[in-house]
Amino acid sequence: MRADLVRPVKNKFMTRLFCLAAFIVLLASCRSTRKIQTAIGKKDTVAIVNQPVDSKKNDTLQLIRSTLGQIRANQIMFYTFSAKVNVDYKGSDGKNYNVNANVRMLKDSAVWINVNAILGIDALRVLITRDSVKLLDKLNKTYTARSVDYLKEVTALPLDLPTVQDLIVGNAVFLDSNIVSYSADNNVVSLLSVGQWFKNLITLAATDKTIQHSKLDDADISKNRTAELTYTDYERKKGFPFSTTRRIAVAEKKRLDIRLDFKQYDFNEQVTFPFTVPRNYDRD
Repeated sequence: MRADLVRPVKNKFMTRLFCLAAFIVLLASCRSTRKIQTAIGKKDTVAIVNQPVDSKKNDTLQLIRSTLGQIRANQIMFYTFSAKVNVDYKGSDGKNYNVNANVRMLKDSAVWINVNAILGIDALRVLITRDSVKLLDKLNKTYTARSVDYLKEVTALPLDLPTVQDLIVGNAVFLDSNIVSYSADNNVVSLLSVGQWFKNLITLAATDKTIQHSKLDDADISKNRTAELTYTDYERKKGFPFSTTRRIAVAEKKRLDIRLDFKQYDFNEQVTFPFTVPRNYDRD
């Protein structure tokens, strides 16, 4: 993500913090314009390549539809969400950084992120709503406000608030209805979908169909964008599977590695979104 999309910052560390906060929201995965709920609903559009039209193909189609149905059943439905996340970040310079982030969400209304730097310093605050993206850089005393289209501008993807919320809670994303291959063994099930933005090779646990890994390659062969997403350490404290450890590796011209450890999380508890802009902050 380009730091020049924000008001010029005074040091490289703050630039990295901004990128980190954005990646928490935007790079836990990517997705196409169609939500997974819509993709799952279009069962008749599922396609299998290199399969003869016989009973074996019909069995495979049924397995795909069943698998997609189980993915849908695993989706986390929530009204509010809050979490404390430890973020380890390795940038293209090869250096490691560690920050803590507090995340709060109201379904279809707001995403609030507060990033604390070394020694617990309150460094950065982000508020995303249906129509805006706001950023408080507390180290450099600057305030930036953009329309929600800012998400699309900095990622070249059709991101909106509901999409971002799905990314944060770990719901299946970027799974297109165009399934071109299916495989299964005793341990995992794999689906390869080809959508508008990415080819997505998603690997699921054979037993409960929780997401284990997602390999995204750009559908546009003129680009070289790729991402690998790993979901581990599932818990069922709230009655559904929630991955408490996520690993994200994103590469285009440079490589970015992120590890997210959800140390604490709650659903459907009261949340607030404090976001006051001091008068002495420079505004962009």
